[in-house]
Amino acid sequence: MGEDRGIVSIRVKNRVARAITEALQPPITVALLLLLSPAMEPGFPGTVWFGAVAVLFVCVLPLAAVVVLVRMGKVTDRHVSDRRQRFPVLAMSVVSLLAGLGVLLAINAPYSVIVVVLAIVGGVVVLAVISLFWKISGHAGAIALTTVITVLILGAPWIPLLLLIPAVGWSRVVLRAHTVAQVVAGALVGGGVTAALWWLLRELLVRIG
Repeated sequence: MGEDRGIVSIRVKNRVARAITEALQPPITVALLLLLSPAMEPGFPGTVWFGAVAVLFVCVLPLAAVVVLVRMGKVTDRHVSDRRQRFPVLAMSVVSLLAGLGVLLAINAPYSVIVVVLAIVGGVVVLAVISLFWKISGHAGAIALTTVITVLILGAPWIPLLLLIPAVGWSRVVLRAHTVAQVVAGALVGGGVTAALWWLLRELLVRIG
C-alpha cells in the first residue's frame, strides 16, 4: 500500500509539474508581458495592439518555426530539450526579434514596447551563449523576466506574482528538464540581467525623450 501511494504521489507531482510547465511556458508568459508593456504610457489599452505586433515577432513566429522543426525531426520537442539544438533556435529567435524591432520602429510603437523587446533580445543572446556549454533554464528566465517587470510596471500589490518563479523552477526540476542550479541561473538571467537591462534602457529613453 505504501509503495502504491508513493507511485500515485509521484504521478500527481509530475502531472502538476507538467501543467505548470505548459501553462507558464516562455511564449505565453512573454506574450502577456508584451501586451502589458504599453500600459506605461498614455493611451492604454488602446495601444495594446502595438504589444500584439511585438508578440507576433517575439513569440508566435519563433514558436511556429520550432513546431515546424519538430515535425521535420530537426528538434526533439517544443521546449528544445536537447541543449545542442538550442543555439541555432535561439539565434533564429534573435533574427525574428530584430525584424520585429524594425517593424515596431516603422509604425512608431510606444517606447515602452521597444524597451521590452530590446531587453528580451539581450536576454536571449545571454541564454544562447550560455547554452553553448550549459543547459540553462529558459522557462525560469522567462517567468522571472515577466514577473519582475510586471511588478515594476504595476507596483507593489503585484509582488505575489514573484511566487510563480519558484513554482516554474520546481516544475522544471521535477520533470528532470533542469537541475536546481540551471533553474536558479535562468531566473537570475531573466529577473536580474534582462530586467536590469530593461530598467536601464527605459531610464535612458525617458531622459532622451
